[in-house]
Amino acid sequence: MNHDGEGVGRVEGFTLFIPGALPGEKVRVKVLKTKKQYGYAKLLEVVEPSADRVAPPCAIYDKCGGCQLQHLSYAGQLAWKRQHVIDALERIGKLPVAGAASAAPREGGVAAATGAAAPAPDAAAAPSTDARPGGAPATERAIVVRPTLGMDEPWRYRNKAQVPVGVTDGGLVGGFYARGSHRIVDMETCLIQHESNDDVVARVKSIARRLGISAYNEETGQGLLRHVVVKVGFRTGEMMLVLVTNGSKIPHEDEWISAIQREIPAVVSICQNINTRQTNVIFGDTTRVLWGREVIYDYIGDVKFAISARSFYQVNPVQTEVLYGKTVEYASLTGQETVIDAYCGIGTISLFLAQHAKRVYGVEIVKEAIEDARVNAELNGMHHVTFEVGASEDVIPQWKEQSIEADVIVVDPPRKGCDPRLLETILEMKPERVVYVSCNPATLARDLRILEDGGYRTIEVQPVDMFPHTTHIENVALLVRSDTGI
Repeated sequence: MNHDGEGVGRVEGFTLFIPGALPGEKVRVKVLKTKKQYGYAKLLEVVEPSADRVAPPCAIYDKCGGCQLQHLSYAGQLAWKRQHVIDALERIGKLPVAGAASAAPREGGVAAATGAAAPAPDAAAAPSTDARPGGAPATERAIVVRPTLGMDEPWRYRNKAQVPVGVTDGGLVGGFYARGSHRIVDMETCLIQHESNDDVVARVKSIARRLGISAYNEETGQGLLRHVVVKVGFRTGEMMLVLVTNGSKIPHEDEWISAIQREIPAVVSICQNINTRQTNVIFGDTTRVLWGREVIYDYIGDVKFAISARSFYQVNPVQTEVLYGKTVEYASLTGQETVIDAYCGIGTISLFLAQHAKRVYGVEIVKEAIEDARVNAELNGMHHVTFEVGASEDVIPQWKEQSIEADVIVVDPPRKGCDPRLLETILEMKPERVVYVSCNPATLARDLRILEDGGYRTIEVQPVDMFPHTTHIENVALLVRSDTGI
């Protein structure tokens, strides 16, 4: 399978990408499109199925683009995701991985170039020959990639629904975009969403139809309701509803609010976000509270967070605690360290680290996120945490000039990876440890290579399955300075 979860097969040496096909299967396909060295095909029949093939439980799985791996057993998903990480480290980062297959191109190099993977081993990487962190043999200095940390219950894990609204056959619909398009598939239930989110979305659509609210049309730019966004606190049960509208006026606003209050008592906040731009970006710049509170609250571990309409907050709180727990473990905090959290967002990782560190400094370029982070620090009585607005690569050198030296730097960048100047800054500051949290194995591998070339050594990478049944995989990587002797 390639990184998009498509099966990679061959006919007389010609490579075809086949959505829905699994490694080891024999399938009948219809070729849809060809290029010089590869093509795309549609799966017609599974002649010899994989032992990992399962029946997708979702009724609209073949139409919706939200999940890509429901036809693969959960154990198979976890193994494939680990192998995906190994492939990226070897091929992109040119980094040695303990117990991994060779990165040599397979069958003429076509599959290697497009990301096809060897069968993933079930066991952990090579056994340890000493007691060093991660257990990588001292003679190899190879990176240990741990088995993917999955969920006991890999369904109903999302705490946020962002549902596009449109018109189909003259009626208002809301659901998900069909795979590879902007055609909206109406949806009543989503098996990876919290059940409460399903209920709220269904009721809001019903109320909108009843009140004659118009749906937004992407092509014409006409119509009012663009998206319904629902957030739920897993621990608190509190819910927020955000109506994203193409204009500031909401017809029958009072009736909307009273109907929502009456039918969905768990909702403690109803907000409107105004987005009049012809864009596929969900939120506009203006948000107002229609009724109730400006925020809802939830917890990650023992840390309490205030979540506003536009706050970025991890969508899988169960696995977020696993991810952050591994981050704290890799940081090896004793309570005496100074930690810098680059790309700190609303302070989620910063405050998790602050439970175990002497000082924490967080930096984030989004002003509203830093305002939320300061509120969250105050909410938890954490006065040894400092947050600053700006680009990490600008702010961290300023801190260094103020004699702020970091023992540990934690980075959790967007999919594009770390800014090159931030990597240069890390190499100049020389913290003992770098903990890299990543949502993209390709840019993780690229950045690890740069840090390794600059004097760091990657000890261990831990994949964490934050998004079961999709191709996405989070990782936490531990790096130490090569001169530490660890």
